[in-house]
Amino acid sequence: MTTTTTTEDTPRASKVPLLELDNVSCEYKLNGGGRFRAVSNVSLQLGRSEVLGLVGESGCGKSTLAKLICGLEKTAGGTITFESHPVKPLGLGRRPKNLLGVQMVFQNPYASLNPRRRIRDQLTDALALDPEHNWTVESLLEAVDLPLDAAQRFSHSFSGGQRQRIAIARALAAGPKVLVGDEPIASLDAFLQARIARMMRDLAIDSGASMIFISHDLSVVRDIADRVAVMEAGNIVEVGSTDQIWNDPQHPYTKKLLAAIPKVDGKGIIPG
Repeated sequence: MTTTTTTEDTPRASKVPLLELDNVSCEYKLNGGGRFRAVSNVSLQLGRSEVLGLVGESGCGKSTLAKLICGLEKTAGGTITFESHPVKPLGLGRRPKNLLGVQMVFQNPYASLNPRRRIRDQLTDALALDPEHNWTVESLLEAVDLPLDAAQRFSHSFSGGQRQRIAIARALAAGPKVLVGDEPIASLDAFLQARIARMMRDLAIDSGASMIFISHDLSVVRDIADRVAVMEAGNIVEVGSTDQIWNDPQHPYTKKLLAAIPKVDGKGIIPG
């Protein structure tokens, strides 16, 4: 499959990548025999203080790629490095300290929090992962626009949008250098989606972290990403600055995705 990559510099990206994927693949065994390749020979770089949007239709391999980056899946080939350290699949033991700088916000806020523990306890556990943290439980709740008394409550008393904000706070508490959002707004209503996405970007950049934001909502990605990678059937088919992807898309699949967006999104006409 043809891959289109632009080489434009972005103001936030460093010349030395914070995170690098080199020819990464992932395969799954099929029940009837054979193997399915969910990710195929993907190469990507993430700079420091950069937001990279990863877009594509459902089932294209975006979430699998996110799990590979966080060590939640095993590669079938290629390498992933974070600050020059190889990212390896997590075993039964604790996560290696050198990989604690990669934290993930999952799609389902109802499953990502422990229903038996108060929010304060869950945030305190995350704070313990970063001995040099500048956060407190209270400052984390303020950062994600939640009342301080939320610390004493359990997750079942919060709405989906509030739970996702707690999940973001917990990820930030660990002091990540890379925040991976795996469709973090997909389960939220349209009113909240843009707000949560912008909140994630602002909090990541303000804390000195980079972010990979995965979504099938191109309009939201356009608003928060410095660069965009387009994924189709396990392959990255185009990478470029956000402006380039929207104003001068090169790959037919990218053009197809853009053509499916309503022509007016509040920022003018999108090429169709």
